[in-house]
Amino acid sequence: MGFLSGLFGKKEAPKRQLDHPNKLLKGDMITFDDSFALPTQLRGQQLKVEAIHTYEYQRSQLCEFLLRGHSGTAIYLSYVQEDESYLSISMKINRAVVEQLFDLDAFAEIFEEPGKATLTLQGLPAELATEFDKWLSDEYHQVEFAAFGYFHRQDYRDLKPPQNDDDARGEGFEGYSLANSDDTHALDVEVYESGDTEVMLTLYRPLTDIREYWPAS
Repeated sequence: MGFLSGLFGKKEAPKRQLDHPNKLLKGDMITFDDSFALPTQLRGQQLKVEAIHTYEYQRSQLCEFLLRGHSGTAIYLSYVQEDESYLSISMKINRAVVEQLFDLDAFAEIFEEPGKATLTLQGLPAELATEFDKWLSDEYHQVEFAAFGYFHRQDYRDLKPPQNDDDARGEGFEGYSLANSDDTHALDVEVYESGDTEVMLTLYRPLTDIREYWPAS
């Protein structure tokens, strides 16, 4: 019997096929295209999936991948399937950067009804140009006002998040979004029940921007 086992050997388990954002798992890696259309945090960079989150809305869910590369910058990636499929790629900015990019009185109108704010870029300071240039558009118009949802630090793909247990219900928030006229750039704001506010610069990009996938196992 030992002779036969040695002769034929054991069949190797088939390697996991990774060729789409929807198949990403924690520990997987992706490499972005080296196109100059992409910001420096993405261009030609290899990023690792550190965590997988879920945004839960009344009628939909969205999976978010937290990615990091050698720079340590947190990048947030989602695959969006609408009339056309695309990647939503975001990076958070703090209040100090918001103040340098936009007029704060105009920014405050995002939270005022009827939710029709318009934001114009004040001009990119030289010290921020390399870091943020490709993330920004000259002008944004509001497309979403106070959309309520829950943020879960869990992967609930193909599952319904807990609905009753307060500890697992997720973090409640209101979402506000602005986009440019070409729908290539967005500004996303999340105001949480805890009082925390997150501001994100977002790019909408084709799936082909991901050039390679590297499964962790």
